Amino acid sequence: MQSPYSNTKATLALAKASFRSIMRSPSAVVFTLAFPLIFILVFGFLGGGGTKLDIAIAPGSDLNNPVITALEKTGLVRLTKNDELENINRNLEKGNYDAVINVEKNPNGVPAYFTNVKYTSASMDKGNILKSILNEISFNLNTQNLKPTVTEIKATTVTGRLYRTIDFILPGQLGFSLLSTGVFGTAFVFFSLRQNLVIKRFFATPVKRSSIVLGEGIARIGFALLGALFIILIGHFFFKFTLINGATTVFNMLLLATMGVIVFMGFGFVVSGLAKSESTIPPISNIITLPQFLLSGTFFSIDAFPSWLQPISRALPLTYLNDALRKVAFEGAGLWDVKHQMLIMLIWGVVIYAIAVKTFKWE
Repeated sequence: MQSPYSNTKATLALAKASFRSIMRSPSAVVFTLAFPLIFILVFGFLGGGGTKLDIAIAPGSDLNNPVITALEKTGLVRLTKNDELENINRNLEKGNYDAVINVEKNPNGVPAYFTNVKYTSASMDKGNILKSILNEISFNLNTQNLKPTVTEIKATTVTGRLYRTIDFILPGQLGFSLLSTGVFGTAFVFFSLRQNLVIKRFFATPVKRSSIVLGEGIARIGFALLGALFIILIGHFFFKFTLINGATTVFNMLLLATMGVIVFMGFGFVVSGLAKSESTIPPISNIITLPQFLLSGTFFSIDAFPSWLQPISRALPLTYLNDALRKVAFEGAGLWDVKHQMLIMLIWGVVIYAIAVKTFKWE
């Protein structure tokens, strides 16, 4: 007696065949592994950091004083004036703030102000730059004014984890790898299947349409996760990328990567439906991927962008994936702690798959 047809076996067979074809594709390997890895190697060897100093002004600090005014004029300092003390201390320990400053008026008059500075050992290189800046400001204010001493600087340091460049760069490159895999891989594969009448031949078999999509999806997700794990391990063992909770952190990052590649595959389905020929896939895909690559905090924090550009950056799904990956890796956040980022990605997924249903073509 002949056994009934199994769509589960068909799905797994399609996934296996698709995974093999992905592994044999030079473009898939380049975009998923080689390209992100090159950037990780470059920034990993460079070390270094940004040129801006992120300084928090303590609640209750005097804001209308020559010290704060002089700091703003340097062009090297980004001041945050309205943060809460608890959040300031937390970010100081993590290295998100390079220092916190509290300027107090002296009731006795001399010096006119006390400038209290708290540095963090998580960002000692930038702390040393700030010390030089403050010393120069203090010298200029105290020697160029006819009044008595304007300010006296008092400094302390809190202990925090060292925040390396790789801790920022690697999650961004991982996000870009997932975006490229989801968009380019899905778009090219389904357009090719449709153009070569492979899908049409499938319709002559008992294979369901959902099995075709699911099989391709499993292969794409599996390949993306292998690439993600490879990137994470290279970063950790060769460049000391921070995995604050070890294997648990890696597991959470892979779960986020799974969610990310599923969302990005939706863009790939849309592209494959819109493309009229294989030559139109790259430009359409680049319209989707390039803005996210540049504006989603892949290389630089979006806080460094002009204020008019930041809302655009905060509307992109890759921004939230990158942010969630960084919080999980360096700050030790759990998945519940990044529920906001996951919710935005979920909303993007619902919207983009709704569009994909309207635009996707089987033949």
